[in-house]
Amino acid sequence: MRAVTDTNSRPAVLAEGLRKSYGNAPALVGLDLLVAQGTVHGLLGPNGAGKTTAVRILSTLLRPDGGRAEVLGLDVVRSANALRARIGLAGQYAAVDERLTGLENLVMFGRLYRLPVRRARARAEELLERFDLSDAAGKVVGAYSGGMRRRLDLAASLVIAPRMLFLDEPTTGLDPRSRLAMWEVIGDLVRDGTTVLLTTQYLEEADQLADRISVIDGGRVIAEGTADDLKARVGGHRLDLVIARGGDLAAAAEVLRAAGTGLVDVDHAGWRLSVPVPGARVLAEVIRGLDAADVEIVDVALHRPSLDDVFLTLTGRRAEEEPAGQPGDDATTRDLVTT
Repeated sequence: MRAVTDTNSRPAVLAEGLRKSYGNAPALVGLDLLVAQGTVHGLLGPNGAGKTTAVRILSTLLRPDGGRAEVLGLDVVRSANALRARIGLAGQYAAVDERLTGLENLVMFGRLYRLPVRRARARAEELLERFDLSDAAGKVVGAYSGGMRRRLDLAASLVIAPRMLFLDEPTTGLDPRSRLAMWEVIGDLVRDGTTVLLTTQYLEEADQLADRISVIDGGRVIAEGTADDLKARVGGHRLDLVIARGGDLAAAAEVLRAAGTGLVDVDHAGWRLSVPVPGARVLAEVIRGLDAADVEIVDVALHRPSLDDVFLTLTGRRAEEEPAGQPGDDATTRDLVTT
């Protein structure tokens, strides 16, 4: 979103050595995080990486086992009550009540935040207009589309106009058109001065929205920087290859391993292979090697690195290969205002 930020100001989020386990399963193992004010900071990683656990701690819904964190200058444990009045949260699952209308939902959240009735209604109407939901204000939410529900859920997180907004995979389950609309809304919020911490599994989403990105794996940050910084760590190009016979995968992988600069990603179902390479010059070498190994090529392509390539290079696997998330992945605005 590239908002203008005062680099001398206090960070919106400061976390040092955060640790949290669920029983014997560690979720965070020393997470450090710094988020500048007036920016979008992306937490990029698969389910189970610790993203939602970090958000729940930073939004005061979960106590860490160790380490410390401040949001807007307030300690998330010692000053939890004061902090809740200054932050917003939209989780992976809509917090809205399907039996109420859109207007009734937002008025309810305003009252939960202890706004007077008139102020709660006025704020609800303002947000419905902002999120293009005024025409549906009197409809029960059960009749809303998925995109409308997500927009209403985001509106609920903004009832108190928070300076800090936590978005935990806000576009999960949305179609591409609704996802783009949500991206526009997030951009507007940052231009208005809100700081956003965004967790996502969508690599394109982090690339499009985030000023800085922290890549999380195994409960800790393993890389951080702008999208361009992270892509530069991969370097060169990526070579993608489709072969004609699945039985030749091992031989093809050996050729790519010799020519590449990193791990060879093998898709056994699609007979596809991919590897980072130092540049376009290596293409001829690979084709000669495959020909010598009697491996028939169906398709071959070179492309610049993406964030997907970054994650694969850093972790040795793609984001979607991780198991389901940690317990408590359904943090919502309702949790925040009723805790």
